Amino acid sequence: MFDPHKLVILRAVISAGTVHGAAAGLHLTPATVSQHLRELGRHTGLILFEKQGRGIAATPAALQLAKESSEALASLERLDRTVADLRAGRTEQLTFTCFASVAQAWLPAVVGVLRDEFPATVVEINISELRPNGTRRQPDIDIRNETLDSDPVSLDGYQRHVLAEEKLHLVLPVNHPLCAQEVVDMIQLRDEPWIDHDINDGPTGQIIARACTTAGFTPRYVARLDDHHAALSLTAAGLGVTVLPRIALTRMPGTLTTRPLAGPEVERRIVAFTRAHPVRARIIHTALTALREIASKTEAQ
Repeated sequence: MFDPHKLVILRAVISAGTVHGAAAGLHLTPATVSQHLRELGRHTGLILFEKQGRGIAATPAALQLAKESSEALASLERLDRTVADLRAGRTEQLTFTCFASVAQAWLPAVVGVLRDEFPATVVEINISELRPNGTRRQPDIDIRNETLDSDPVSLDGYQRHVLAEEKLHLVLPVNHPLCAQEVVDMIQLRDEPWIDHDINDGPTGQIIARACTTAGFTPRYVARLDDHHAALSLTAAGLGVTVLPRIALTRMPGTLTTRPLAGPEVERRIVAFTRAHPVRARIIHTALTALREIASKTEAQ
């Protein structure tokens, strides 16, 4: 059995680059840090660090061990939070998995409703873009997006609910020549530099890529990342244009503007999958009702 404290120390030394730096950050003595590293090395039978000049360098084995321990340590942190919640009398938990724009635009209102009706409940929100391979905890509500012409997806043990359909918009600086048009054809973006906000090729990125293919071109990306806020910042800096769904534009800088797209229009459907859970059925239903309400308000805007 691994001692998680030693794994934390290993990751700290790798991050700091020195034993002394890690010791200062962990409020331990360098001797204590070195002792834990030696014990971890003996326990694993691995050489974790090698001398390099006057310092040390992590071996490939140490780097791999630190990487693989990330999920285990995160699970232990969640377990600690669960114990703290139980001590505080917060005995119920509701877990969402969703993409970032929904977390920002919709979930504050949903969590507000849950706090009013179920004050002892802890809401956990996992951002799907940050964990493209899924989370370790099974979500009670899984919010996803899909193309309008795709076959309905089903998940075992979940009910499917369509929340909204929305168009994606071109985002560009206010002084861009295309701002003179009320609507921009996709083909006009063929020679533009693009900022991609879905580097993991999730559903939204695939929808945009298909629209470009339909228009007859491949986007010329100058930057690719997995955060729409950063994509807006790069666009505001004049580095390119980007295409975002409407709910991702709630905090758009004043130096940017949007235009509808045509040839083709770029659209997506937002769906929620609710877990069949007899104990949490009431709270899941309350959350779904709140989601539907905020989604209908968004569509009406």
